[in-house]
Amino acid sequence: MSQSNSLPMPSRRELFSNSNHLFAFGFGSGFAPKAPGTAGTLAAIPAYWLISDLSLSLYLLWLLVTFALGVYWCEKSSRALGVHDHPGIVWDEMVGYWITMLLAPPDWYWMLAGFVLFRIFDIAKPWPVSLADRKISGGFGIMIDDVLAAVYAWFVMQFLIWWLV
Repeated sequence: MSQSNSLPMPSRRELFSNSNHLFAFGFGSGFAPKAPGTAGTLAAIPAYWLISDLSLSLYLLWLLVTFALGVYWCEKSSRALGVHDHPGIVWDEMVGYWITMLLAPPDWYWMLAGFVLFRIFDIAKPWPVSLADRKISGGFGIMIDDVLAAVYAWFVMQFLIWWLV
């Protein structure tokens, strides 16, 4: 494992040979030297574009499966690195973005609005996001604070859609 900012990082070779790191690090977006969470959220946009036409039931299934797999991948990657919620682990941001975009029109300006809203709530961590971030450990802990931030972003997004569309 290579060192970056004094935190252990998987090498690029490890990233592509270890599926837990590959997904947890958002297909490499978590390697961004600055703001890896923002890079991970950006990496979620093309996937959203591909899944945006799913029926509501399939989209909800997508969210459930990606959340459950994220708990597993983030736990495994976090343990391997010996760092809880390593900044490079960005699968939680990806799932958070997809939650924010639930029922949103798949237009570029809504994708941008969802990106901005999710990043605001993920960074600000209003209660109970901040509580979950501090108190819940493991892969579930890595995932749940971003899910809660996404719920805030989703409510604001739905209000904006209702108000502007």
